[in-house]
Amino acid sequence: MKNRDLLEVIFDKKKQTGPLIIAGPCSVETPDQFLNTVSQLVDQGIGIIRGGIWKPRTRPGSFEGVGSIALPWVQEAKQQMDFKFATEVASSSHVEEALKYGVDIFWIGARSTVNPFTVQEIAESLKGTDIPVMIKNPVNADLSLWIGALERIQKAGIKDIALIHRGFSNFRDKVHRNSPLWQIPIEIQTHFPELMMINDPSHISGKRELVSIIAQKALDLNFDGLMIESHRSPDTAWSDAEQQLTPQALGHLLQKLKTRKVRFEDNETLHQLEEIRMQIDQADHDLLESLHRRMELVEKIGQYKKLNNVAVLQMERWQAIFKSRPEWGKELNLNPELIRELFSLLHQESIRKQTEIMDKE
Repeated sequence: MKNRDLLEVIFDKKKQTGPLIIAGPCSVETPDQFLNTVSQLVDQGIGIIRGGIWKPRTRPGSFEGVGSIALPWVQEAKQQMDFKFATEVASSSHVEEALKYGVDIFWIGARSTVNPFTVQEIAESLKGTDIPVMIKNPVNADLSLWIGALERIQKAGIKDIALIHRGFSNFRDKVHRNSPLWQIPIEIQTHFPELMMINDPSHISGKRELVSIIAQKALDLNFDGLMIESHRSPDTAWSDAEQQLTPQALGHLLQKLKTRKVRFEDNETLHQLEEIRMQIDQADHDLLESLHRRMELVEKIGQYKKLNNVAVLQMERWQAIFKSRPEWGKELNLNPELIRELFSLLHQESIRKQTEIMDKE
């Protein structure tokens, strides 16, 4: 598949026969580093190479990419080998320079997605082009920002758009560099099911030994592709050394990954699945009825507190609930963290309802 034909397939979920794989170094460092890495990746069957020309960094003094001088190196490598090249753009000048040198695909990074002014500037510079654009989730777990960035790029007339899930900043997560928070990419797919969803296990994991685990999880959740960082000599990489794989290690990882069928093909199995789903529907209905009864009791307590001029928040009671419910859940083989999150939400709603009662004349 050549030129535009490949690009038309990249973001068309209906034409995909397997997971889309994008790989390449975090940064384009030198002509030799890039050419050598790409050569090995192409030998592994990779047709779309990623590479940072400009690297927006959180703190000053970090390596921020070699800049536009790397674009001729990419152009030269493309003349020698058959691949498409994707890079991050964070300003209109980046877009202009990259287009001049025939970059095939752009992506908008997490630090840019979080800023509507930056996304709008990029969108304006893309008008009149037909270059595919991938949009990473924002640094923070804000679904609206991600959707807003997508809508700005759509309004610029870009038709080929994909989303990249690279995880979210979370100081409490001691395992991942960026917490996956899988429910957020799943949620955005419910709004835009036609768009490709690509997972970036490198930035989620932050360390190469976890990349395969995150990649398999993404495929198990029916993600459409993976973007993985790969460098000829990861330990000497100028940026993100700990999360990059050698091209050979990447090839081994891809061979081990298991792809899942999107749907059941056997009618008998499908029938059994539907029966189980009907039972889940009934269980959900019972659960909602229990929640309704609980909120009625919350309202009764609210009325009683108002009548006796007692504050809404009773900390001792809340602490008792927050301690006991996860323990009850554990006895029922339920994840205690799930129970904590569930009852935190219920407590917030209880406070809202009782405050509403208190405020009524």
